[in-house]
Amino acid sequence: MDILIFILKIVIPPVLVLNFIPLMIWFERKGSAYIQERRGPNRAHILGIRLGGIIHNFADVIKLITKEDIIPANVNRLYFIGAPLIAIFVGIVTIAVVPLADSVQIGEKLVHIQVADLNVGILYVFAISSLGVYSVLLAGWSSNNKYSLLGGLRAASQMVSYELALGLTVVGLFMLAESASVSEIVRHQGPHVLHWNFVQQPLAFIIFWIAVFAETNRTPFDLPEGESEIVAGYHTEYSSMKFALFFMAEYAHMVVAAALITALFFGGWQVPFLTTLDLKTQAPFYLYVTVLTVSFIALFFGLLLLSQFKKGKYRDARDYEVLVFGIPLFLLALAGGGSAIFTGPWALPEWGRVLFAALVQATSFGIKMTFFAFFFIWIRWTLPRFRYDQVMNFGWKGMLPLALLNIVVTGVVLLWKGNHHG
Repeated sequence: MDILIFILKIVIPPVLVLNFIPLMIWFERKGSAYIQERRGPNRAHILGIRLGGIIHNFADVIKLITKEDIIPANVNRLYFIGAPLIAIFVGIVTIAVVPLADSVQIGEKLVHIQVADLNVGILYVFAISSLGVYSVLLAGWSSNNKYSLLGGLRAASQMVSYELALGLTVVGLFMLAESASVSEIVRHQGPHVLHWNFVQQPLAFIIFWIAVFAETNRTPFDLPEGESEIVAGYHTEYSSMKFALFFMAEYAHMVVAAALITALFFGGWQVPFLTTLDLKTQAPFYLYVTVLTVSFIALFFGLLLLSQFKKGKYRDARDYEVLVFGIPLFLLALAGGGSAIFTGPWALPEWGRVLFAALVQATSFGIKMTFFAFFFIWIRWTLPRFRYDQVMNFGWKGMLPLALLNIVVTGVVLLWKGNHHG
């Protein structure tokens, strides 16, 4: 059992991040398309099935793997090859200390639903994420290209500037939770929404949110790439899978940033107004309600898709695509809803209640994380890129003083509460 738990803890977080990347790329393409009032990619297909553009991700993988891998003659090969590997490594391992659900009791063993429950989890996050700047710096310097070097220098100064504000924002969370452990910060927030840190620490939340945009080099802070000024910045000379690793690393960092925002400010795995004990004790009822709700949603979308079927609409396999999804959804709704209605709430053993509570909490975490991951895309296609002097001024003259002010205000409020209750 110990070996199985150990393997699962090692495998699941990287798999979670890596499987989120294709979803994020699809969000990026279709989100930008609808924001700009166009259809987006919808031509790549397998046997005529296009899945709303998701097949383009598979086409991209095949293209990038089979493309010629060009390494310019004048680069420093060791650092040039190592830089994208560092980028994706940092993006994957940072999520190790983020809990996906409450701890589970298996026999006499308490299992934490995270790779490592460190008492200095936040410090681990900052320590590992700060290594990401080395990948960008090494890529820019080792390429021996003036545009790449400028992109690397921009990334270094930008990350250093915003890491200060990023680190200072969580000091207020330490003061509230009296711990630097991500798990303890999540537990301290509890299930009540008004106790979550985005309410208790609104200024810290806004600063943290802006800072992670700068740390992930996303618009409006994508100056290290700046294609209108420095071609493509630090990855100008990269091609094939090395470029793909940088591309994947950016989305991996977005996923991890969304997970951190969820854990630190939005209760993490906490389900609004329901404690872990509530989920366990009332598991049969909540499972019954969940099955009915999912069945109703599946029925609605199944009938919606079936109603869109019209032979000859596209005059190719797309005519039947709505049936490929509509029929299974309709049958799933009938099976799930029918079994729930005729049998009523099911009796669950203790292990079933524990498993149900963990799955609900993990789903809650996943929904929050997906929303914040999509928000990165929403902002990118809404705001223009800043000038570099604006980025630096905003970081040093705006974000840093506000982060320090937040610490002072938090300390004063906690002192006042202590004296008042004393």
